Amino acid sequence: MQSRRGLFLSLMTGVVALSFVAASVFADELFGVITKVDADAKKITVVEKGTDKEIDVKITDETEVVTKKGIVKVDFEKIEKGIEKAKDRGLKGIPAKITHEKGVASKITYERKKAAPKSE
Repeated sequence: MQSRRGLFLSLMTGVVALSFVAASVFADELFGVITKVDADAKKITVVEKGTDKEIDVKITDETEVVTKKGIVKVDFEKIEKGIEKAKDRGLKGIPAKITHEKGVASKITYERKKAAPKSE
């Protein structure tokens, strides 16, 4: 009787672990630059890396932002200020990796990028 419980527990643990792995596989990653923020519509516009294609990504209450200090909720004002600062430094916007599923972001990770060289 004891071996059946152990087998059942092992089987259920494997199923749960597999579901977490499968969920992360279905999510897409978008590498690019956040160029616009629309707080009213709760969306950001990202220019995909390697192309000039603009992609709109919706933001929900469950969307997380990964920063140096840890994981925080999305603050549209901070993102907008970050875009302005990046443009002042000669960049198009904020370089980021957005994990999303069907255009709905689950996680935003900022990537560090050096400022463009200044021409004289």
